[in-house]
Amino acid sequence: MMLITFELPEDIAQGLETKWTDLSRAALESLALEAYRSHAITAAQLRRLLGFETHMQADAFLKEHEVYDFTMEDFKRDCDTLRQVRAREA
Repeated sequence: MMLITFELPEDIAQGLETKWTDLSRAALESLALEAYRSHAITAAQLRRLLGFETHMQADAFLKEHEVYDFTMEDFKRDCDTLRQVRAREA
């Protein structure tokens, strides 16, 4: 296990603590989100890093932070499906 520490000016730390009471957890979540967004870690690694027991907890966390795992291929597949449904209805 790696321990990461950093220093914050006291006034900034106090300001951040008014928004996030658990500043350490907020920093960990921010790191995890950025690592996931940049594809540095997988969803399974994000779940492990944040201590979530289920995939659904990780999905809820990502949705809460507006991170969606929706690829261009998913979009194209949805468009194809929509075209097929519309063609059947016509």
